[in-house]
Amino acid sequence: MKYAYEDLSSEQFEKLIVLLCQNLLGISVQGFSSGPDGGRDAKFVGTAELHPSMADPWSGTTIIQAKHTNGYNRSFSETDFFSSTAANSVLGYEISRITRLKRAMQLDHYMLFANRRLPANAETIIRSYIATTCSIPESSVYLCGSEQLELWLKRFSEIEKLADLDPIDSPLIVSPDELAEVVQALARNKAEVAAVLDDPPTRRVFYEEKNALNDMTAEYAKKLRQRNLKETSQIRTFLSASENMDLMRNYETVVDEFQFKIISKRKDYQTFDEVMEYLLDLLFARDPVLRQTKHKRLTRAVLFYMYWNCDIGRGANAPAD
Repeated sequence: MKYAYEDLSSEQFEKLIVLLCQNLLGISVQGFSSGPDGGRDAKFVGTAELHPSMADPWSGTTIIQAKHTNGYNRSFSETDFFSSTAANSVLGYEISRITRLKRAMQLDHYMLFANRRLPANAETIIRSYIATTCSIPESSVYLCGSEQLELWLKRFSEIEKLADLDPIDSPLIVSPDELAEVVQALARNKAEVAAVLDDPPTRRVFYEEKNALNDMTAEYAKKLRQRNLKETSQIRTFLSASENMDLMRNYETVVDEFQFKIISKRKDYQTFDEVMEYLLDLLFARDPVLRQTKHKRLTRAVLFYMYWNCDIGRGANAPAD
């Protein structure tokens, strides 16, 4: 069994962790709920059944956290997740909460699960940092990455059935692979692309209508057009060149996937602003090429081109130009 954890929603991942902890600690593990400070914890009070062992189980209050990412092959050791000098990392935000719970005697043991790889040296460093910073014995801190999570789910095979992971409940997930190839090719040929057309294309008559159909706010649409309109003709000309047919096929594959996924998940977002920003965040999280500084601007331009060209979003009957 191998879950594509990155394709789950945070709620689905939390459900998996609760079911796992009910096996490790006890059936009375309380599911994840939001606290007054916005954090989401699960909790177990009592003597653990299996963790860390039957001979020497934890006793008291155990706080459980699950940190999910849509990114591929991410690690505990990446600075966005943990940095001893950065308070704005994922763990940095949690340290103060853990400390407050410990001081209020509402925490004796701490468990952190994430769908990230956990190298041995990172496990040692992070566990020691949490223990020292939050005044918790190292023996009362447990970190679980994707490798160990796989072993636990094989050990407790019934969890797969109990989790009942419905794809309908999954978030809007798209693959960045083909798009990364298109963006890289555009970046490699930047001078050639820029030379195609120095002036922006003629203003589209139906842009405002399309924005209304898609519930894109006027402010966001205006800024989107100001930042990206000039590149639309350049991108179109580049993709249409006969020598770039493979890239055009990649682009068409991306468009098909994005459009159908957006249609199926559109109800989850109030505005198309949110759809666009969610897609960008997801693409940057899942692909190291796209999240490079030099490619981020171009990725935004290509996504705008899809929207402007009526390849994604409502309004497919509007003329291409």
